[in-house]
Amino acid sequence: MGVAYSVGVDHLYTFFVQWSPDLYTSSGRKQSFLVVNRQELAMIDSLLDQTGPNNWEIITVRKSAHSRSLAGGLPARVQGTVWELVYSTAEHGTSLRTLYRKTAPIDRPVLLLIQDIHNQVFGAFSSDPFRVSNSCYGTGETFLFTFDPEFKTFCWSGENSYFVRGFLDSLQMGGGGPFGLWLDADLCRGSTFSCNTFRNQPLSPQQDFTIRAVEVW
Repeated sequence: MGVAYSVGVDHLYTFFVQWSPDLYTSSGRKQSFLVVNRQELAMIDSLLDQTGPNNWEIITVRKSAHSRSLAGGLPARVQGTVWELVYSTAEHGTSLRTLYRKTAPIDRPVLLLIQDIHNQVFGAFSSDPFRVSNSCYGTGETFLFTFDPEFKTFCWSGENSYFVRGFLDSLQMGGGGPFGLWLDADLCRGSTFSCNTFRNQPLSPQQDFTIRAVEVW
């Protein structure tokens, strides 16, 4: 999985190192990716723990138990895959149109990570890359997840197939009532409610939330 961290700049390393440590060891088998070891991860964690959220744009999970849980929830066909960062608000700006443009060349599943201004981390795995559409798309592999207050995934209920729908002014996931996850055109605000598609709990304590950062892998 593609991994990125940059101490002192906008875009930091993510939890993918902990997902597949065998892919990111000193052997450096994967070219063009940053190689880190456990001591370096510990140092980075220490730096992050000492740094206020106002100084860092970060979507990261540093607890290996959480990262293992999410990795285990991924479909078998993508487990062990090397993921690459496709879109980041810190790097590409806050624009849903830019997100669509960055995901347009992709023909594989994507992982959406969101951090709100209260540092809650949640998101979605989509079987299809995000795009503007006239109807809903995706498969039953799609699911929502949250890390706060504890890690939970919300898989397809089988009740409907309203997995994902992309508009120029919003991105919507889940339906049959309120949306499970909704993001606005500027990727500044979003909403999360229980929906029939995933029978999920709201992903954040704030059902109407303000976004700090978004990443698509």
